[in-house]
Amino acid sequence: MQDIAAQLHDWHAAGRPFAVATVVRASGSAPRGPGAALAVDAYGEAVGSISGGCVEAAVYEACQEALSSGTPVLRHFGYSDEDAFAVGLTCGGSLDVFVHPVVPGTSPGLDAAVSLLASGTPFAVARIVDGPSALLGRTLAVTPDASYGALPLARPLVAETRGMLSAGRTGLLPLGSATLFVESYVPPPRLLIFGAMDFAAALARIGKFLGYHVTVCDARPVFATRRRFPDADEIVVDWPHRYLDAQVESLDARTVLCVLTHDAKFDLPLLQRALRLPVAYVGALGSRRTHHDRLVHLREAGLTDAELSRLHSPIGLDLGARTPEETAVSIAAEIVAHTRGGTHLPLTTTTGPIHHDGAQESGPAL
Repeated sequence: MQDIAAQLHDWHAAGRPFAVATVVRASGSAPRGPGAALAVDAYGEAVGSISGGCVEAAVYEACQEALSSGTPVLRHFGYSDEDAFAVGLTCGGSLDVFVHPVVPGTSPGLDAAVSLLASGTPFAVARIVDGPSALLGRTLAVTPDASYGALPLARPLVAETRGMLSAGRTGLLPLGSATLFVESYVPPPRLLIFGAMDFAAALARIGKFLGYHVTVCDARPVFATRRRFPDADEIVVDWPHRYLDAQVESLDARTVLCVLTHDAKFDLPLLQRALRLPVAYVGALGSRRTHHDRLVHLREAGLTDAELSRLHSPIGLDLGARTPEETAVSIAAEIVAHTRGGTHLPLTTTTGPIHHDGAQESGPAL
């Protein structure tokens, strides 16, 4: 729901009823994963998407029905061998979608969730999506230090939901004869780009497109300017290693570091620190010769083979990239493949599922 938070907040503030359809389980080649949402208000306006188009019309109708009846419902959409163009996923996957009518002021948990969505506060919302009809839609919203709403077994569920929030996880939990769907809403993952040059500007643009909070850092104030990096969330003038030292507490397992300075006096102190941090990805720009020399110096500085194996250098996939924009696509493709468990190969040369469900989550939680 995070991508439609502003619209939901506006509807809620206006007292306008709406229904939210949320993907709670996806399998096979389903186009979007758990947490993807589509919402429809009482006037028929729709925002968001749960499937990229193949079942949107059916989900829209389900939202209208839920608004009319006031009753939550769990719907299943899958591939039909008899009629591939019937309501279902012609890609061969399947989706379980929970359709939840929302009337502002009637559910403390849902009211809190909509308000927290707009505030940017990290929180998780737990909803009963399957089980006894009397429990369907019951909602609990949890922040690191408070909870709103009520569910059966509230105390252990708050602890369990808070644990999922701290890990940034979204997924299903068993609750006796019912099933709970927990969605974690956390700040976007960070992309730290070191080196204020044209390749960095292109990477900042694509990083924002992918949903990262983008920081560009360079020690040279003449290059690290807002005019040169209009897409970055932050522009920092500081020595890269010193800035990284100051950020250690705010980095997590979703953080991506791209070292584009291409200057040993910046690269080496930075990489000595970066390769020892529990982040998702560390990449460095440079030729194969630069990479070889860099490894020699990093070994001399005491880094182990295991630590050095985490370095993606030369950075990016072999796309034949030349321009800054092409290079940014190459880097972004490697980041996505690495964090999502991709093979780095053309899909035409691989078999099996297109989506790697077991991959670590590095992008925005929802």
